[in-house]
Amino acid sequence: MIGLDTNVLVRYIVQDEAAQARAASRLIETRCTTEDPGFVSLLVLAELVWVLERAYGYARNQVAEVLNSILTSAELKAEQPDLARRALLGYDSGPADFADYLIGHVNAENGCSSTATFDRRATKSGLQCLVR
Repeated sequence: MIGLDTNVLVRYIVQDEAAQARAASRLIETRCTTEDPGFVSLLVLAELVWVLERAYGYARNQVAEVLNSILTSAELKAEQPDLARRALLGYDSGPADFADYLIGHVNAENGCSSTATFDRRATKSGLQCLVR
């Protein structure tokens, strides 16, 4: 299994820098198979959302489609896919950033009763958050 960094996924998805896009496409389309999928960590998913939204102006629904494609692809294996799907569900319908949902679900998964944050949008996400 090969681990994929955010910049490789960005080049593959956005296809904006020709040489890197070709290299990323070749790598993903030839080395990432159902028998030997490419690994996508939770950190890469969070970075990917940030880059697509901030650097490329992707709308929330477009980013959600990209994440869903990654999570359902047989050629890619996401870290903790059930947790990532729960974060995606919140992100797709709620006010907070994907990373906020991911942080909340990772914390809950590790026994935290709540997540302390100063992020007001995260407190409106339905996750148990504390603002001080």
